[in-house]
Amino acid sequence: MIDKQVPDDKQMPENIDMHNVQPGLSNATGDSVDMGLASGNGNENKHGIIDVDRQSNTPVRWVEQMPEFPGDMSTFINDHIHYPELATSEHIFGKVTIEFVVNEDGSVSNVKVLRGIGGGCDEEAVRMVSGMPKWKPGRQNGMPVKVLFTLPINFVLN
Repeated sequence: MIDKQVPDDKQMPENIDMHNVQPGLSNATGDSVDMGLASGNGNENKHGIIDVDRQSNTPVRWVEQMPEFPGDMSTFINDHIHYPELATSEHIFGKVTIEFVVNEDGSVSNVKVLRGIGGGCDEEAVRMVSGMPKWKPGRQNGMPVKVLFTLPINFVLN
């Protein structure tokens, strides 16, 4: 095998002293780099970190501290959901996906069905979620914010 000399303009760049490099969202020359970390709501700064505009009142999907349900959500759902008679008689079962907003005060609003199964299950899921107690609100930069939340609810026939 013959070794070929690499032309000078194709040589590897000289090594950079990595002991004084600051980790983060910048390249080797220290220029800021847009990492493209977008949640899709247009509130991201150039580093993809959500800057919450308190005036816009628009809920965000991802925040530093996501909302938390007070207690065990599975127990709450099992204790408060009622299988609709029509769904039982028609043997309807499956997953209903609900979307809602957890507000700055922890209350739930804007409850809607993203994916339903019918037979009264969609309406029952909306009723149950609408009656949830206040959550611990989501926070961004230490401030409570509106967060868009998605919850799948399984309807299973016994």
